[in-house]
Amino acid sequence: MFTGIIEEVGTVKSIVNKGNSLSLTILCNKILTNIHKGDSIAVNGVCLTVTSFSGSEFKADVSPETFKITNLKFLQPSSKVNLEPALTLSKPLGGHIVSGHIDSVAKILSIRKIEDFLKITVGISSELRKYMVQKGSVAIDGISLTINELNDIDFNVMIIPHTIANTTLVLKKEGDFVNIETDVIAKYVENFVSAYKGGDKGITADFLAKHGFYK
Repeated sequence: MFTGIIEEVGTVKSIVNKGNSLSLTILCNKILTNIHKGDSIAVNGVCLTVTSFSGSEFKADVSPETFKITNLKFLQPSSKVNLEPALTLSKPLGGHIVSGHIDSVAKILSIRKIEDFLKITVGISSELRKYMVQKGSVAIDGISLTINELNDIDFNVMIIPHTIANTTLVLKKEGDFVNIETDVIAKYVENFVSAYKGGDKGITADFLAKHGFYK
């Protein structure tokens, strides 16, 4: 589990391409403090397992499923990546609950500079749209952001100077693909509600009243 607060921008040292999977070696410093083999690190928002590490780098494997649905397949040696170690109980939840399980990649439609900020508009499918709400949370390449405006086919976020300076968003261009993880709470709510759809188990005022949610 992660927070979407990026702690370091790392650099891809090398990539072993195995066809539909990858082995990555990533250079970094800060996040390797207290890291252990088998720990989780979010790379561009993707939860990966540390297979080995030294004082300045770690290695992780990218499975075929992760390769298929994330932008890690576009990485090249020297690519910059957002890094976040797993959340601990002593760590502030400064962003929102991020699982590191990417829903889909999405294309950046526009990037507009407004004073010291960046307004980034991202295209979305209807499948992603149903899990989003205006002013709700979304993770873009592992970064916890607030949805500024939400439409049927796109949404935009406003990037503050600190995030610009401390993540890979400053390197993004129109047409680039980013990893999107929607708010996991919306998915759980959908799952719970769908179990009562149809027949005599529909979510109705009577059902809510019976279970103490409505008077």
